[in-house]
This record gives sequence, C-alpha cells and structure tokens, in this order.
Amino acid sequence: MKKDTIPFTGTWEEAFGNPEWVGTWIVWGNSGDGKTSFLMQLCKELSRWRKVGYNSLEQKASKTMQDTIREYNMQQCKRGRFQLIPGESIDELSARLFKPKSPDVIVIDSFQYTQMGYRDYIAFKEKHPDKLIIFVSHADGTQPDGRAARKVKYDAELKIRVEGFRAFSQGRTKGSRGYFTIYEQGAIEYGWK
Repeated sequence: MKKDTIPFTGTWEEAFGNPEWVGTWIVWGNSGDGKTSFLMQLCKELSRWRKVGYNSLEQKASKTMQDTIREYNMQQCKRGRFQLIPGESIDELSARLFKPKSPDVIVIDSFQYTQMGYRDYIAFKEKHPDKLIIFVSHADGTQPDGRAARKVKYDAELKIRVEGFRAFSQGRTKGSRGYFTIYEQGAIEYGWK
C-alpha cells in the first residue's frame, strides 16, 4: 500500500527520512535550545508542498512572535501557504480544520497551553486523521514536560528532541544522519561536533 510521504531531500531527509503527511509529531526541548528556530525552518520547508498553520497558543501574535516570523521571512512561503493562528483554543482550531481550504499541517505551540489530557489528545487526533499535527512541548530534562505530553511522545510517529541547536529524530522514521542542525555556530558553541 503506497503512502503519501513528505518529499524531504538533503539535510531534511538525512535527519527525518520521508515521513507521512498525516499523523502526529511531537517536538520538545528546553528554552533557548532552538525550538522556535527549528519550527520556523520546518514550517517553511513543509509549506513548499502543503498549507501550514501555526497555532501560537503561548506567544499568540506578540511582538516576539511577529519578529520571529519576519526573521525567518515566513511571508516568502509559497503562495501564502504559511498562516499564523494567534492562539485558538483546541475547539476553535478543530472547527477550523474541518473547513474547506484549511491547513494540511498544523503546529500547536505548546501542548502545555492546550491543557489537554491524553484522552483529549486522542480525540483530537481521531477527529482529524487527514492532517499532520505537530505538537510543541516544553521539556523536563530530556523528555517532554508532563505525563500527557510524555504519552503523546510514545504515540507520535515522529519524535524530535531539540538540544543545543540540533533537532534529533527519535521517531519511527529517521534519516541516515538522524539529526538536523538548526544553527551551525550555536551547535558548535554548544559542543556538538
């Protein structure tokens, strides 16, 4: 049975292989390790092929969020395929995802701000089986923060831990290298070789 997979190439494929366009991913890391930078680069890459929505529950449409969008030139995404959704509740977001021309990929930043339990997560995921849902999580050491987020990690198809400006694939699909360098100089200064 042929699956619809993301046509990653180069460093993206070396890190994550070619995962499916549907399902759940989780990205987690400590503050200052490059999560937001990684997510902007990821959204830009995914928007080459599909429509991407970024539900910024944590930062909403704050100046820092707007500055990040400008820094990464998100307005240059192909045919306006990147959309900032400034802080919709999970119910509002769910209603949006049922509409025609809704995003194919939705990033929810952050899982902790959704206030979802694991059952809520399963219900949301099952309502939208034709979407790629990427949850962003705070970290507790090397794990996502909180019991529900850790359970999401075990269920997710792709698990991406961000540390020291590198995004490490710990999921079911992995490329030949297994990591993506978010910011080369930052990674070197952190101590990665």
